[in-house]
Amino acid sequence: MRRVLIAGLVLGAALSAALADDNIATLRGGAIDVETSPPPLSDPSNNDLRRGRNYPEQPPTIPHKIRDYQVDLNANKCLDCHSRAKTEQSQAPMVSVTHFVDREGQVRAFISPRRYFCNQCHVPQTEVRPLTGNTFVDVDTLVFGLGGQGN
Repeated sequence: MRRVLIAGLVLGAALSAALADDNIATLRGGAIDVETSPPPLSDPSNNDLRRGRNYPEQPPTIPHKIRDYQVDLNANKCLDCHSRAKTEQSQAPMVSVTHFVDREGQVRAFISPRRYFCNQCHVPQTEVRPLTGNTFVDVDTLVFGLGGQGN
């Protein structure tokens, strides 16, 4: 009990010292106690080009605008182009066959309810400057070196 009390006092003192320091910065550019306005959202990319993926089983990103798309229990706007019946007319890629498998592993005729809400995995992209540095290395570079020669 005494150790917990001492640890709490030390942690409290460290936290007080950190909060008293006016030089603590955030990604917003100001001190943590200064309220700032967020920057405007950038427009999503809308070039319909498929992006490369960084690891196996990575969901593809959405290469077009989806603002005001209705995806709820009543409708799924994505399926207007990406359903099996509409891909010939729209020329959009059909949703993966994995989206037709239910939780028991049975292949169904329609999209599985667990795969119906597209934005759970698929996201649109914007062309913006990263907020922080990134040292991520994709799997091909990691395994095969700088050429990605595993294709």
